[in-house]
Amino acid sequence: MSKIAFVFPGQGAQAVGMGKDAYETSPAAKEIFDRADAALGFPLSKTIFEGPEEELRQTALTQPALLTTSVALWEVYKAQGVKPDYVAGHSLGEYSALVAAGVLGFEDAVRLVRARGLFMEQAVPGGQGAMAAVLGAEREPLEALCRDVSANAGLVELANVNCPGQIVVSGTAAGVAAVGERGKEAGAKRVIPLEVSGPFHSSLMQPAADRLSGELAKAEFRDAEVPVVANVHAQPVTDGAAIRELLVKQVVSPVLWEETVRYLVGQSVDTFVEIGSGTVLAGLIRKIDKTVQVVSVNTAAAALGQA
Repeated sequence: MSKIAFVFPGQGAQAVGMGKDAYETSPAAKEIFDRADAALGFPLSKTIFEGPEEELRQTALTQPALLTTSVALWEVYKAQGVKPDYVAGHSLGEYSALVAAGVLGFEDAVRLVRARGLFMEQAVPGGQGAMAAVLGAEREPLEALCRDVSANAGLVELANVNCPGQIVVSGTAAGVAAVGERGKEAGAKRVIPLEVSGPFHSSLMQPAADRLSGELAKAEFRDAEVPVVANVHAQPVTDGAAIRELLVKQVVSPVLWEETVRYLVGQSVDTFVEIGSGTVLAGLIRKIDKTVQVVSVNTAAAALGQA
């Protein structure tokens, strides 16, 4: 029997103006943007709709902005009556998935990702950390290269295992640079430095994980109404307390996106609905499995099935 998964994008999918059509045409979506502004105490929606882009790229704004846009579009899409068998999100997108699964209330989620973004920005002094996309390398040889570089040049670890031929590494600036220089040893065709404000999803983020743990402890986590496939181990989880613990680990662990998609396909998921800005996840999913159907709900029209 075929199944459906809702998936939610993470950092990198943001764009000035995202969700504006939903805000202007759907009272349910407008309410989400208004609630975000009220919960945070500043006009986040103004930055989402008007920019400037440099501001929207700041991690502490990007994270609540993407969550708010995803949840607003999900509110519009719900009117179609489609219910998921599973939900998942890429990094930050896991919080959007948790709102959709009934684990977190929206206000708690938007405040948590605002704090998460701030803590991640502050965990490592500017210029000391870096990330890069490694194209064409297999996971095992790249992990071996990272271990060798970490022992000699500076810490570097796998951060996102996105799809075949696309893995992101994260760590010290020196460690990431060394992987760039030696990438061919792991079979890499190209290594592309990423414009980010820190070495996300590496053990250098432990200070952020520790601070986030305190914030997560204050929020109410309910058991999930549908299974959430977690980034940390690419397995389903429904227990609220377990999900809270996984969100702490997620900050310092690689995002196992390819494994997540393969797990879902193995559970008879043949339709993925990407809800939020852009089409990043749709592209990754198609590279992982060409046989599945992927629908991108990134505008109000798409959410209503009119696109």
